Amino acid sequence: MGLVHIELFATLDLVAQAPGGPDEDPIGFPFGGWQAPLLDEVAGAQILAAYEGTDALLLGRRTYDIFAAYWPHQEGGQDNEIATLFNRIPKYVASRGRPDLSWQGSTQLGPDLVGAVREIRDRHENIKVVGSLNLVQTLLREKLFDRLDLWVHPIVLGVGKKVFDGGEVPTNVTLLEPPAASPSGTVHLRYGLAEGTPGTGDMTAPDRGVSR
Repeated sequence: MGLVHIELFATLDLVAQAPGGPDEDPIGFPFGGWQAPLLDEVAGAQILAAYEGTDALLLGRRTYDIFAAYWPHQEGGQDNEIATLFNRIPKYVASRGRPDLSWQGSTQLGPDLVGAVREIRDRHENIKVVGSLNLVQTLLREKLFDRLDLWVHPIVLGVGKKVFDGGEVPTNVTLLEPPAASPSGTVHLRYGLAEGTPGTGDMTAPDRGVSR
């Protein structure tokens, strides 16, 4: 069975809406493109390395439309490595509408999204989910992910769609490697889905060294 990897850029208050540009998701959100001033070479190398071994993309409709308008025209340019990868591998689109699937290798998923994702996992080794916050909520709720990569940026916006925005359920995750910070203060956190659900404890218990 393949692995589903969620890749998200977020603020310190976990807003993940429209990091790339003002036109990504402009309705009611005044901070589109918030990530650009915080990008540096270290974070760029981390992001590029995260795509190693990717053999399929799983995207929501809005993210797919943005990617389809951009990546087919970037081969040979500054982003050639990612462009070549994205243009070559299959793209699966979660949408209730009728998206334009003119980007080579694109397929719309059927209404049974959970079943479709499970079928994709049987077909591919490393499926990457980029952005696509509405889709991410379903994957979190169904625990249909294996790894969650978060690039947490040192800003607070106070408004916008968040990483955990109504789809989450009690879930254990485990840190797969030490956090890595870039010069701009962006921290890369890589978590893996763990078994079970969160437990509870008592911080005032005697073995905590806290007097009652």
